[in-house]
Amino acid sequence: MRVVHDFLNWYFSKKALPYWCILLIDCAIVIFSCYIGYYAVYGGLSFAGRFWPMTRSILIGTLLFIISFRIFHTYSGIVRYSSFVDLEKVASASFFASMTFCLLGIITGLIWEDQKLFFYPDIPTTIVLFAVSTLLLWVERVLVKRLYDAVKSDNALKVAIYGTQEGGIAIAKSLSGRATPYSLAAFIADGPVKHGSYLMGVPVLENATGLALRLSRQGVRILLVSPLKSDTFRENQKMIDEFLAADIKIMMMPQEEEWDGKASSLSHRRLHEVAIEDLLPRDKIEVDMDAIGALLTGRRIMITGAAGSIGSEMVRQVAKYHPAEMVLIDQAETPMHDIRLMMARHHSDIPNETIVTSIANKDHMENIFAQHKPEYVFHAAAYKHVPMMEDDPAIAVQNNIYGTRVIADLAVKYGTKKFVMISTDKAVNPTNVMGCSKRICEIYCQSLNQAIQEGKVKGVTQFVTTRFGNVLGSNGSVIPIFREQIRNGGPVTVTHPDIIRFFMLIPEACKLVLEAGTMGKGGEIFVFDMGKPVRIVDLAKRMISLSGAQDIEIKFTGLRDGEKLYEEVLSDKEDNLPTTNPKIKVAQTRRYDYETACENERRLMEVSETFDDMAIVKVMKEIVPEYKSRHSKYEVLDKQQ
Repeated sequence: MRVVHDFLNWYFSKKALPYWCILLIDCAIVIFSCYIGYYAVYGGLSFAGRFWPMTRSILIGTLLFIISFRIFHTYSGIVRYSSFVDLEKVASASFFASMTFCLLGIITGLIWEDQKLFFYPDIPTTIVLFAVSTLLLWVERVLVKRLYDAVKSDNALKVAIYGTQEGGIAIAKSLSGRATPYSLAAFIADGPVKHGSYLMGVPVLENATGLALRLSRQGVRILLVSPLKSDTFRENQKMIDEFLAADIKIMMMPQEEEWDGKASSLSHRRLHEVAIEDLLPRDKIEVDMDAIGALLTGRRIMITGAAGSIGSEMVRQVAKYHPAEMVLIDQAETPMHDIRLMMARHHSDIPNETIVTSIANKDHMENIFAQHKPEYVFHAAAYKHVPMMEDDPAIAVQNNIYGTRVIADLAVKYGTKKFVMISTDKAVNPTNVMGCSKRICEIYCQSLNQAIQEGKVKGVTQFVTTRFGNVLGSNGSVIPIFREQIRNGGPVTVTHPDIIRFFMLIPEACKLVLEAGTMGKGGEIFVFDMGKPVRIVDLAKRMISLSGAQDIEIKFTGLRDGEKLYEEVLSDKEDNLPTTNPKIKVAQTRRYDYETACENERRLMEVSETFDDMAIVKVMKEIVPEYKSRHSKYEVLDKQQ
């Protein structure tokens, strides 16, 4: 038995059995089937008496079968990967050859009745020949396939599939394809197919506590998640933790990957080992692609902060709609060069300018607006890191606040139709300089929009603000930091055991920005439904589990200057209204008149030039009374009020 096992391993390690070997086996089956046909119809005595004429006829019949096999391409596939289509080809070839063989016998019999030299089959013999040959040719292919699967399973990684409906079945079928390193061990019930039944020859198991450990003991090393069930899977955080604890890898389709939604296009090759982003519970986000296309196609578009995490994704998504021109602004030279290369590589048909400059450089920005006259502006440029802006509020004022005013005023001057500003949930009840600077930007854009509507300022620009929280994987965000710390062996640093954050994928955040831009009529602050909050310490633990490391320490470092335990998307004095997209709502914020907003901006710029941190933040607190510092040297200013 050991010799047989080694031989099978050697055979199935080859790419394929040679063509002539399969042909010889098929010919032997045809010859055997012909003898069976004659014997079954004429009996043993007649069979023995006409053996040699039969044999000569069978050799001619075998030649006809070879020709038929060639016509129907029965060897175009590899036998061990045979499918129903291949079996259908074999049956067709067998039928054609059998009927031709019989017809040849009938024609020969009419011309030459002497059967001493050849004895051709009649119709009953032909029927038996077709039935037996087809059956044996099928058995040959199925047997080779089953032997291959059996030998392959000894060396392959055992997998389970979450999803027993069309998505899971499509993935299971793809596992039987060529050169797959996996062997299917079980399905996990998620719908009408119940626990205890069998599907494609393997058991369907109940999704219950202890399942992951049970599968691990059976040698299962990978869980493949059907994309049709990925949302359900993400919701079951307990199940995810059990599989990670059992050292079973999870593979699923990344959330940002495009997929047409059809099970027929699914394959295990489209699944990848999960990153932490793929495991966070997310609701599916739908946007009105037609409305976005109507807004952007054939238009002149400006994107500030185009080299940042959000800005660069905005560039990619806007480019899909083939605008007439794209003007891309950022002051980071090297990332901006990367954007230029990306546009040349993937969107060379779209005229574009990649310009390295600061949004606070009024003269340069004026030249850019005068030359390109953008119809739509997506303003993503800002300094966003809380500790950095806490240390240098003058720069927060000069870049975030003054830079936004420069872009907004120029948009009005040069007839921009719509100005979409990307804000942050840190602008709500701000506890830090960065969040307050973005709230002041919101105030200015809203007041300018109102002044245009009231006729106080001449212009046509509609100002829309979008407000959302953390985006996964953005530059400097917690996930890239954790990855680096895990790669270095730890410790993983978390500021506080109870700190929570809302997270959104960069592509889905940008889609919502684009849709908010289409639905906004001017003056709105749109807030995005960020889904369920995530405890950062749980995020760290799961990333450590995904890495396979067991001895990495989590260290709590204390809240940073200006940091909250949790973020908000609405202030205590705000309410919200629904829109046509359930993931987007409109915040009902306090309004400021344009003259007051302009005076506030003037005061801030003037005091920022002193670089006196306390004086600058004092003015910011006067403009935004709800700004209360946390874990910051500026808390003393709150006590003075």
